[in-house]
Amino acid sequence: MTSFLKACRGEKTDYTPIWLNRQAGRYMPEYHKLKGNRSSLEFFTNPELAAQAALDAQRILDVDAAIVFADLLPILIPMGLKLDYVAGVGPVIDNPIRDPKDVDALQLVPAQEGTGYIAETVRNILQELPSRASLIGFAGAPFTLAAYAIEGRGSQNYTLAKRFMYKHPESWFSLLDKLSLAVRDYLNLQINSGVHAVQVFDSWVGCLASYEYFKYVAPATKSLFSGIHSSVPKIYFATGNQHLLVSMYETGPDFLALDWRVPMASTWEKIGCPAIQGNMDPIALCADPELVLSHAKRILDDVGGRPGHIFNLGHGIVPQTPVDNVKLLVDYVHSVTR
Repeated sequence: MTSFLKACRGEKTDYTPIWLNRQAGRYMPEYHKLKGNRSSLEFFTNPELAAQAALDAQRILDVDAAIVFADLLPILIPMGLKLDYVAGVGPVIDNPIRDPKDVDALQLVPAQEGTGYIAETVRNILQELPSRASLIGFAGAPFTLAAYAIEGRGSQNYTLAKRFMYKHPESWFSLLDKLSLAVRDYLNLQINSGVHAVQVFDSWVGCLASYEYFKYVAPATKSLFSGIHSSVPKIYFATGNQHLLVSMYETGPDFLALDWRVPMASTWEKIGCPAIQGNMDPIALCADPELVLSHAKRILDDVGGRPGHIFNLGHGIVPQTPVDNVKLLVDYVHSVTR
């Protein structure tokens, strides 16, 4: 069993395993060379290129896990939403959900039929992934996918999504139920194809109050986690969600990944999960090497060697990050915790 998987179970490891959100991305020259002039959607859904992007990051950084190279949103395409990635804007949905009838029109297509490329991507990665490294599958959580589907693009205050949630509660719950089923099928396809763990990203859920999460989001999230195969560890991650952590854990993941805003050890104790992942500020990686190491040391000292810690960032690597700083971080975590 890999160090990553042992840590997922709260077991003692020879060193603290580490992998990083968005470890394959725009900060790497190899990423740009591989992507070339292809559109983002073409890149994400090409099993050969996506596998190579995931493998390149694991090899270059020597991290303990690779994560399937994909994006949260293409799962919405088989459901009937028209998604594109616009330069300088990001993902844009041309026919966003704005009315209950739009929810009724969404289709549930089997994952193998609608997103079968992800299974091939997984198999391609596993053919070349070193035996000491694990492979993580992932998907977006129902709330975050619903918010994207309604807003149609990135948002600062989620006005359209929250207004729909308040104004059309029956359609909102129907939307989240459909998304929960789609995500469950998508993650189980990845598990059946061989991933060793899965992570659910709820990128936007921190915008909700505690009572809103409990009322409008937790039921569908519980349904999602209960339907994911129990054969692999299930990780749940969000940002800006300090007030939601206990409620999120109660929806059924095996453990949580934390953002950089909370103290690691005391938060872990409060939640009570067997393992924890996180939680260095990704922007610290843009600073001098000395600061990178000081941030890593603070987190490791806080955890104090407790079994079950998987070192990661509290969000994704940003494009301005020097690759050498990322390598330095990985080497440091490995070396000082052996």
